[in-house]
Order: sequence, then structure tokens, then C-alpha cells
Amino acid sequence: MLQRTRTLLTKEDFAERTDLPDWLLNEYKTFREIVTDKTFPCYFGMAAELGGELRYAYVTQEDWTNLPLALETFLELFDNPKHKRHGLFVFVEPFKKEGTIEQYRKQFWDILQYLHDVDGIEWPAESPRDPDHHLWDFRFHGEPIFAFGNAPAYKQRKTRDLGNSMVLGFQPRKIFEGLKGTEKGGVMSREKVRERVEVWDGLPKHPDISHFGDPTHNEWKQFFIGDDIEPIVGKCPFMHKDEKPHTM
Repeated sequence: MLQRTRTLLTKEDFAERTDLPDWLLNEYKTFREIVTDKTFPCYFGMAAELGGELRYAYVTQEDWTNLPLALETFLELFDNPKHKRHGLFVFVEPFKKEGTIEQYRKQFWDILQYLHDVDGIEWPAESPRDPDHHLWDFRFHGEPIFAFGNAPAYKQRKTRDLGNSMVLGFQPRKIFEGLKGTEKGGVMSREKVRERVEVWDGLPKHPDISHFGDPTHNEWKQFFIGDDIEPIVGKCPFMHKDEKPHTM
């Protein structure tokens, strides 16, 4: 239990613990300043940070091994009905020199692939394995999760720049109950946030942004969008274990 509580962090840990690296303390401070700015577009994220509803973890460039336990522990929070709105934000130790969008995108997908490769729980049989299927989503411990990347290389889409670290967000789909893409509350809430994002970024909504289940949409493309208004092309870097070629 001690290892679990030390792996998954709360906002109080950043003020009280003495064993956290300086780079992490600095990045959390920047993160908090950005998401609690009264003009920050995502008021859900702002309210969650102020209310202590978010959880955090971190990985270094050399070691990602604590992340599966952090994510597993985070998902266990939802066994308690009091925990209704939670997000997990994972800080990645900054590169020595700021990278490009493509470098951060590659590391983002490498981390998701790592989480999948070490996951001991099979995806449900009905869950598509191919990211090009419009109903594909990322799963860990059987749970469907929306993951998204933020990085300092975003210069135009300022809402995706949360500091010097790449920051991965993990949101289990269950937190969107009542806010799904085709439900009235979901449509209204999503459009309000997107309008505010467009003002902050000074760019139209990215063409790959849609809602889960849209038959014209690939979910994986909005996990790490471009710093532009160009659709992402090519194959998804992620490969399900069932799809990998078996060697003798």
C-alpha cells in the first residue's frame, strides 16, 4: 500500500513530500498556474485542480516502470462512488533540449505502447484492436481511457503547452457519463470549451477533434494533435499485442 500511495500523487504531496525531484516540483507549479488561470478554457480541468480531484504521477527519461502501478492505482479510485470526476496527469522529465512536436508525439505513443505491452489484462473481445476502426479506444486493465498529450513544442495551440515537460492526460471514459458526444449536456459542454480554446489558441478547432463513436473519425488522431489545422495522416504508431507478428 505504501508503494501505491507514493506512486500516485495528490496536490498536497507537492507541498508536503521531500523526496520529489526539483524538476517535478517546478513543472507542477507551472501546470497549476496555467490551469487555474481564470481565462483557462477548460473549466472542468480548472475546477478539478482547485478542488483536489486530479491525481498525478511522473516518469524520468530512463525509467517508466512506476507508471503502470500509478495508472492501476488511479483506476481503483473509481471503486469508491465518491470519486466521480478525476483525471490523471503524468509529467515526463523534460528533455535536456526542447524537442519538436514529432519527438514528443513519438515518446507519447512509446509510453502508451509500453503501458499496453505490460498490461496483464486482456482487452474485451468486442473492443477493436485496429486504431483505424472508428470505435477503437485505448484500454488499460480493461478500462477504456481517453489519453492526450501536451508539450512545450506547441507554439500555436497554447492550451497544449503546460510547461517544460510533456504532460500526458488520462481520463477514463466513465467520467464522461452524461457528457458523451451525442448527449445534449455533452454537446453543449464540449462546444463551450472548444469556443474558449479557439480564443486562447487563436486557431480553429483541429480537424481531427470530434467525439467518440463518430464513424468519420479516428480516436487516436486526437490523442496528440498537430500544432496547426492540418489533419494527421498515416498509420497510428500503436499496435495491439494481438496484431504483432509472432516469431518462433
